[in-house]
Amino acid sequence: MSQPLRIGVLGAGHLGRIHIQQLRELSEWQVVGFHDPHPEKCAAITAEFGVEALPDLDHLLRTVDVVDIVTPTTSHFALASAALKRGKHVFIEKPLTQTIAESNELLILAQAAGTQVQVGHVERFNPAFQAALPYFADPMFIETHRLAQFNPRGTDVSVVLDLMIHDIDIVLHVVKSPVADIRASGVAVVSDTPDIANARIAFANGCVANLTASRISMKNMRKSRFFQRDAYIAVDMLEKSTEIVRMRTVVGEPDPFAVSIDLGAGKGVREISFEKPEVPTINAIREELRSFARSITGGTAPTVTIQDGAEALRVAHEVLAGMTLQKA
Repeated sequence: MSQPLRIGVLGAGHLGRIHIQQLRELSEWQVVGFHDPHPEKCAAITAEFGVEALPDLDHLLRTVDVVDIVTPTTSHFALASAALKRGKHVFIEKPLTQTIAESNELLILAQAAGTQVQVGHVERFNPAFQAALPYFADPMFIETHRLAQFNPRGTDVSVVLDLMIHDIDIVLHVVKSPVADIRASGVAVVSDTPDIANARIAFANGCVANLTASRISMKNMRKSRFFQRDAYIAVDMLEKSTEIVRMRTVVGEPDPFAVSIDLGAGKGVREISFEKPEVPTINAIREELRSFARSITGGTAPTVTIQDGAEALRVAHEVLAGMTLQKA
């Protein structure tokens, strides 16, 4: 077995704590330390996990091979740039950066560094989405709802960059066609940026995705529905469940115990089948961190590349640019 990769974590907030916890439990990683500018957070993490709080970014970069950036979006570019210029592998939480210009510069730096960069679009590793992947076959209509109760922690960016970008990445990954048109609207309720947003994304192949995101809902919801020829795929990323509904043309006598639809006018009978693929009990954050280690040691492209992160960010900014914004 190869030696564990030496990693340092930047950020000791809510998500940073989870990353440190998961990294310590994975044999692929050796957590050298972490850095955060808030002494109280550092003391809490060190007390809980026994991980050393390093005094500054330079000290961390001198002692690790890999950097895990789990800080507010506003600092992503500066931290990732510093790491890439020192030839470090970088895991960076979504969104990749705050602006398109920053993401473009990071792409150049990553290519020059020749190191691996993975973006934390964690829903790619959601077991419900993973269970649905084999069933996708050119979906032509997609509908997503990502609703969250209000949490001030995410308001450094709009709901599009905070929540909707998860579904933008998923849709881009599944559709694999250029974006042709975007229509969007949003409402600012408790912050100066959209807290509720809806986007209609049309693709060159004819697919249409209707995305809704809210961070001021009464309950949490992360549901996606994919409609394609003769099939409907429902993915609940919060409850970790997947359902496949398929139709097939009946040849001969229909199964008396199956759900059937007579299309009339000599168009035949369609039989409907329901399937619930097994969804394994896995931790998506653990899986994305384990996957990143494999991409480094195996020299293969990460599951979510920096190019994927940049494209999701570009589309998210197009949503914001074309948005009709109202204030409640």
